[in-house]
Amino acid sequence: MGGVGFSPAGQGGRPHGAGGPSHGTLTRMTARIPSTDPAASGADDQDRDRLPPARFAFDPTTWKEIAHLLVNLPVALFGFVYVVTVLTIGTGLTVTVVGFPLLAAGLMGARQLGRLERARARALLGVRIDEPSPLPLGRTKGLFNRLWLALKDPVGWRTALYDFIRLPWGILTFTVTLTSLFVLWPVLPFLARGLSNVDRAMVRALLSPSDELERRIAELESDRGVVVDTAAADLRRIERDLHDGAQARLVNLAMGLGLAKEKLLEDPDSAAAMVAEAHGEVKLALQELRDLARGIHPAVLTDRGLDAALSSVATRCTVPVKVTVDLDARPAEAIEGIAYFTVSELLQNISKHSGARSASVDVWRTDERLLIQVWDDGRGGASLDRGTGMRGLAERLGAVDGLFVVESPEGGPTTITAELPWRDRTGTPGGRGTGTHKG
Repeated sequence: MGGVGFSPAGQGGRPHGAGGPSHGTLTRMTARIPSTDPAASGADDQDRDRLPPARFAFDPTTWKEIAHLLVNLPVALFGFVYVVTVLTIGTGLTVTVVGFPLLAAGLMGARQLGRLERARARALLGVRIDEPSPLPLGRTKGLFNRLWLALKDPVGWRTALYDFIRLPWGILTFTVTLTSLFVLWPVLPFLARGLSNVDRAMVRALLSPSDELERRIAELESDRGVVVDTAAADLRRIERDLHDGAQARLVNLAMGLGLAKEKLLEDPDSAAAMVAEAHGEVKLALQELRDLARGIHPAVLTDRGLDAALSSVATRCTVPVKVTVDLDARPAEAIEGIAYFTVSELLQNISKHSGARSASVDVWRTDERLLIQVWDDGRGGASLDRGTGMRGLAERLGAVDGLFVVESPEGGPTTITAELPWRDRTGTPGGRGTGTHKG
């Protein structure tokens, strides 16, 4: 079982495993999946992009920078010729029918040139730039709408600008680098670093995704895929449980009742025994159906909210669990369901893997976020990559703009903190959900 990093902000933070809620804001710490947090992922990218200092000795990084600067001229020449030719011809023919389609095709081709430049920067300069989202041409109806979408593409226009202004720079870098390679080779590493840093700045400025909205669109597209995969997996699980559990029992029940019907007149005692056995099968099938329904969405969660539902889950944990829920109102059904299944999965991990003697669950609201903290005093050492189902939880929370952070040193204790966006419940009463339960 693992734990989370939690750092106070605003009016103070909650200590790990402490009872009684207080207000705080989750910060990302030891274990995170990528793309959920733009600030943290940006810091990680900066760490990966940090280069070794330039030295008189030529190391592999310096040789890559020199190769990039020498290749600048042919690449810049090709990009300049392409952009000038396509834009000039396309703009000149806009008075005809073929002008706008030709200009749109040229901008889409410029997008591909930008992709090649980002790949070159990754390979030779160590600059990692996210790929812009593709144009949603397949989801756009009508030829005119697709044409307009391509013509107003900011990524294509910025790539065209990049290729247009690169020719003078490519000539300069090629000339300086080639000359220095024979004349000023002792200081070439420092010249290469300075010129390459200008290239890095140009790539980041003109070939990065358009803006925060572009980055957010890419995140939402990824999150949508996670949601679809999760829903499909849940449907397969429900189908498997029905087929292997209740359906099999009901088939056996029908066969048993059929045999009992045949023996009813010939052997009443055997028929009565078979009916009694069938009655037991009915009870087991009903219990399996109740368990399956509770796994889909428990009735206690719908009727009484998180406090009662989490208290019920805590009673099934093999470790004594203290549950504290401090909510003035109930969140939206989807958020409430995700919070319930997150805690349920974490408590199962405590039962199976932690070796803990006690645990606690705290749920509270801070501003427009629902925070969950699950603590145990077990052996620790939990991770998103160790097959305890926590990575799936992190992906599910990330799909709804949530956070999932693990802090679990070897030897414990372990704290898992999850954060979900708060959305008010509509159309149903939302009474106060505050309580404490020890399971």
